[in-house]
Amino acid sequence: MIVGIMQPYFFPYIGYWQLMNAVDKYVVFDDVNYINRGWINRNRILFHGNPKYFNLPLIGASQNKLINEIRVNPDKKLVNRNMRIIEEAYKKAPYFEEAYLLIKEIMRTEGETAVEFIVDSFQHLCVYLGIETERLLSSEIEKDNTLKGQEKILNICQILGADKYINPIGGQKLYSDKFFREHGIELSFLKTDDITYRQFDNKFQENLSIIDVMMFNPKKKVRDMLRNYMLVKAEE
Repeated sequence: MIVGIMQPYFFPYIGYWQLMNAVDKYVVFDDVNYINRGWINRNRILFHGNPKYFNLPLIGASQNKLINEIRVNPDKKLVNRNMRIIEEAYKKAPYFEEAYLLIKEIMRTEGETAVEFIVDSFQHLCVYLGIETERLLSSEIEKDNTLKGQEKILNICQILGADKYINPIGGQKLYSDKFFREHGIELSFLKTDDITYRQFDNKFQENLSIIDVMMFNPKKKVRDMLRNYMLVKAEE
């Protein structure tokens, strides 16, 4: 059993979807503290040749609250503004029509909390990407919530019966190979290959939102990108 665990991110980059696709069970880590200026409610799109932040509007966002306690701002004007930004950014992109319709459907989700909105977006995007991985909310797993860091991750893995845990490559310093091995779990890290594609006639901007990937690539190519990674073994 291979498990991945990540916070819920707003239209995340291709590496996030690679991880979700690479595991048997994917846990949306929704009962940890919200992080200001992180990726939970924002990502980057290409706007006139440069990266631009694109946000999910929230109400009362605070690092003193759990992610699943943060509410979405329901103001339709903000939703419409976001859709206008996307349209202006990508209306001449080769796969605009299909991608825009999907994003429009997602952005009109009626979820009250950020987690509800993002989990619903995952459902739509997983259908598009062909990802069939089982998804769970960490808040619905009966675990020891007094644990922190890798101890909490290990606890979730044990409850789910994992023998392998995969984390994004950026978390190498957060987890100990010895710690996981002592508990019978193989630890590895997912490193995305160099993925490039034409973004109009601009210099390529990497690691933008999945929105950018969908706008410039046919669905089959996007799905193929899910396999463009390598697993790096944890160092002892």
